[in-house]
Amino acid sequence: MILFKQLLPTKRGLGGALNHFRGSSFRLFSSSPETFVEIRSQEKEVVIALGSNVGNRLHNFNEALRLMKKSGINITRHACLYETAPAYVTDQPQFLNSAVRGVTKLWPHELLGVLKKIEKDMGRTAGIRYGPRPIDLDILFYGKFRVSSDILTVPHERIWERPFVMAPLMDLLGADVENDTVACWHSLSIHSGGLFESWEKLGGECIIGKDGMKRVLPIGNDLWDWSLKTSVMGILNLTPDSFSDGGKFQSVEAAVSQVRLMISEGADMIDLGAQSTRPVASRISPQEELDRLIPVLEAILKMPEMNGKLISVDTFYSEVASEAVSKGAHIVNDVSGGQLDPNMTKVVAGLEVPYVAMHMRGDPATMQNSENLQYDDVCKQVASELYSRVKDAELSGIPVWRIIIDPGLGFSKKTEHNLELLMGLPSIRAEIARKSLAMSHSPVLLGSSRKKFLGETCSRPAASERDPATVASVTAGVLGGANIVRVHNVRDNLDAVKLCDAMLKYKRSPA
Repeated sequence: MILFKQLLPTKRGLGGALNHFRGSSFRLFSSSPETFVEIRSQEKEVVIALGSNVGNRLHNFNEALRLMKKSGINITRHACLYETAPAYVTDQPQFLNSAVRGVTKLWPHELLGVLKKIEKDMGRTAGIRYGPRPIDLDILFYGKFRVSSDILTVPHERIWERPFVMAPLMDLLGADVENDTVACWHSLSIHSGGLFESWEKLGGECIIGKDGMKRVLPIGNDLWDWSLKTSVMGILNLTPDSFSDGGKFQSVEAAVSQVRLMISEGADMIDLGAQSTRPVASRISPQEELDRLIPVLEAILKMPEMNGKLISVDTFYSEVASEAVSKGAHIVNDVSGGQLDPNMTKVVAGLEVPYVAMHMRGDPATMQNSENLQYDDVCKQVASELYSRVKDAELSGIPVWRIIIDPGLGFSKKTEHNLELLMGLPSIRAEIARKSLAMSHSPVLLGSSRKKFLGETCSRPAASERDPATVASVTAGVLGGANIVRVHNVRDNLDAVKLCDAMLKYKRSPA
């Protein structure tokens, strides 16, 4: 006998919804064919957990997602990526864990069959329970239904004891309860305060980075734990007209020399830009951008000093991003957040590299027009617009675990807007968290270096005179939660970053 229990809908908030759902009657279904017709009449929202600790774990995730989409599961949200110590059977490699939300017309046991087939096709065999496996796919939630049968229990019965399941599950929610289905999931928790209380009972956000569980972002062949230290990204402009150093590094020899200097001063990453994005800059073609970029990129990749360092390409053209990554670039840094090339997010999804989505209205030629400078609450609106762009990127196939966000200092902002954003990074994260906890955890890149608002604030009209103000802005940003700072002067800003990291570490240390 298979029983499906469906909770009745409500329009209340979380507190009212929990009381309503728990106090309401259930609709019971038997396993008759008519039941399946009713259940399949519309798409149901599902949550599926992923785990892997055999072979190329990230490749296993990507392949599983591809096969799920092929099998009628449309992925709509991704959790962050976690590297976790094994549970139950501890003598085995570390796991990668995550989860996804999606919609499907498959009924619960069809869905289970599809997931089991994917596991089998990817090489999973009947081995030790809780032992090593190339892929593990579990149904955590299925619509508003509680499912109970000999082979399937939904919600998954061991959610509540597993931090490596609860952390990605929470990522798929927002601090606000967005719809009846999510309210239902909260009501299915074993705790009266819903899933939020269940997560807190396990330790909540405090356990990330401890107890064998860290949040990571894949870059190249590594998993980057951005909580360990703030990264410094050195700027290399290959343009004749950039606001700070235009024309200085157009030759390959000059560019290589500057990269060598920035690496010697401690840069973790180098950001290559061959298209000027200063205000009112005119746009060049993808081919002209590539002609500037590729010879320098190829030369830099041959430098022994670049071993262990990362290269980011600053472009809003998908063609440039694709070619640069094929040559060896590790990150795509898009000032438009996918707004200036309709193919960008789909192309980056296929490249499987981290994507920096920056906030900007309009394009470099129009971003400082009066209509693009209208804000009632700049932190709230930048957060909302960033969320919308990252959501579009996610629907194009870029998982949140590859996303880096940038509030876009100096892009479609007045001086007062930039100052408010610089001091408002926690507010930006909190506003994004209302809709997506996963996105609110994404690394934040801050690009204040030598920007005009620093010159206006400090009466320094020449960009080259703004390094002290840049150091101050970097300090404020790192203390506010920035994870990457993009700078021209690596040496001085690295000192600021080291001091900020030390202060933050001291603040987090137990008394």
